[in-house]
Amino acid sequence: MLPAANSYDIVLDSPLGKLGVQLQDAVIIRLDYLGNRAVLKPATTAPGKQITRQLGSYFHNPHCRFSLPFELRGTDFQLRVWQALTQIPAGKTLAYGQLAARLDSGARAVGNACRHNPVSIIVPCHRVVSASGLGGYSGKTDGREINRKKWLLGHEKALKMPH
Repeated sequence: MLPAANSYDIVLDSPLGKLGVQLQDAVIIRLDYLGNRAVLKPATTAPGKQITRQLGSYFHNPHCRFSLPFELRGTDFQLRVWQALTQIPAGKTLAYGQLAARLDSGARAVGNACRHNPVSIIVPCHRVVSASGLGGYSGKTDGREINRKKWLLGHEKALKMPH
């Protein structure tokens, strides 16, 4: 469940729609996709402006590397998966099963951890795919969520998008 709309410190526009960023002590604790009706809320602090710049840089150049401060809150296993996600470079993908093998786990457990990633895009769960296709995104295999995954992978040139 998403936090209330007014709990985001920054709401910015992106090619994927509005993104909400929740901070605690200038550290990102959540980055969520928001509906198009969300009201923009520009960054007013230096860390917030840096976050906005770096996200904008990513949407301009998918190979830019994030150096944003974020804190991941989850189970020990989720933290291991999310840390592993940060090692997958832009333009590359890894199958759920491949990542699971690296972590001595199962593909479903990896997928479940990806589904609960609190800072998608920055921790690139979109780079993990099914052995036979895209897999899911945010727990969904169709609709807006999978279209976001397709866009992100196409943007990174990890997926050939139909014209």
